[in-house]
Amino acid sequence: MAVDPRVVNRAKEHFGKIVEEQLERVERLKQSTEKLDFSKVSPIVIGVIGGDGIGPLITAETQRVLEYLLRDEVKRGKVRFRVIEGLTIENRAARLKAIPDDVLAEIKQCHVTLKGPTHTPEKGDGWPNIESANVAMRKELDLFANVRPTRIPDQGVDWTFFRENTEDLYAVGSQGVNVTDDLAVDFRVITTQGSERIIEAAFAHAKRTGKTKVSIITKANIVKATDGKFLEVAGRIAKNYPGITWDGWYIDIMTAMLINTARRKEFQVMALPNLYGDILTDEAAQIQGGVGTAGSANIGQRYAMFEAIHGTAPRMVKEGRAQYADPSSVARAAAMMLEHIGFADLGKKLHMAIDVCGQYERKVVMTGRNNGATGHQFGDYLMHTVEDPTLESRWNAYVFTQKKS
Repeated sequence: MAVDPRVVNRAKEHFGKIVEEQLERVERLKQSTEKLDFSKVSPIVIGVIGGDGIGPLITAETQRVLEYLLRDEVKRGKVRFRVIEGLTIENRAARLKAIPDDVLAEIKQCHVTLKGPTHTPEKGDGWPNIESANVAMRKELDLFANVRPTRIPDQGVDWTFFRENTEDLYAVGSQGVNVTDDLAVDFRVITTQGSERIIEAAFAHAKRTGKTKVSIITKANIVKATDGKFLEVAGRIAKNYPGITWDGWYIDIMTAMLINTARRKEFQVMALPNLYGDILTDEAAQIQGGVGTAGSANIGQRYAMFEAIHGTAPRMVKEGRAQYADPSSVARAAAMMLEHIGFADLGKKLHMAIDVCGQYERKVVMTGRNNGATGHQFGDYLMHTVEDPTLESRWNAYVFTQKKS
């Protein structure tokens, strides 16, 4: 049976528009933007976005902890909190936009945002096919670096993932085309400029934090054009960092290496394209104690957004268990935010308090059900712990004890 040329031409036209859009984006990427210096910003405006499902509850608890930690900065006008409504699935669906224009305008009035999980519609779930709010925010604010740390001190695990945030399948994932009833095609985008800035960020982080190795993760042996470009750029940038070694790994074997207790201590900083980063960092979070324990940073030159890496947990809401959701993920993101905006000591204290409360001491246990603590109780536990003058010695004692055992 002959192929209908009209079908082929429609697909070509669709693909051509995507290519034009991406070429225009490349030209914008070539224009450098000066990075925001938070030491010169006053007040620093922190936006708080509740999101969907369990998001408003766990974000509110984290806001409470943050306001407690930053109470002196708020009093002297250095920091201001701003609650942003409207990034709910109901409002987004009603407006048929991933981020309604008025909500986006509010977000842009903040220097950083702390964000709860938001629902992304999928086929058959009853919501219209709008783009992920996360993906849209990353593109609108050019949050190119998704930084996700994984730390298990007593096991020697200290990983930092630099996931490229604005390209790959996610950049044009909602622009795929059903060529016919039998053939669907999606598109993948990797640019030289996008690869350069995420890999540069990974090497710069390694140098700044005293790390000695960066691992680049692709599937360049099979996906030769896009992953090949990412790997080639890595080799070029590595030459500017003679004190740091680098190596390349394929995504499939790296998923195995992370659970290999004999090898995983070898890894320090990892840079990888968007989809691989999404998958691998969820695995890393599970190794750390579950996706509910992990936070992430989405960083650009001007804006930054900090969030949990898990979803909205609709089952918990449906079953009336939302108040038992663990706020640790958003709290971890908040600790990263504190470091980003210039309060490194407070960020360190919050990281240690989350470790003590959630991994070691566990006087208040989260189970996600009524046989465990509520998120509010865990928030109280965090606040009491973070202000303990013996926190660092307690943290060190737990790490040492666990290593000995």
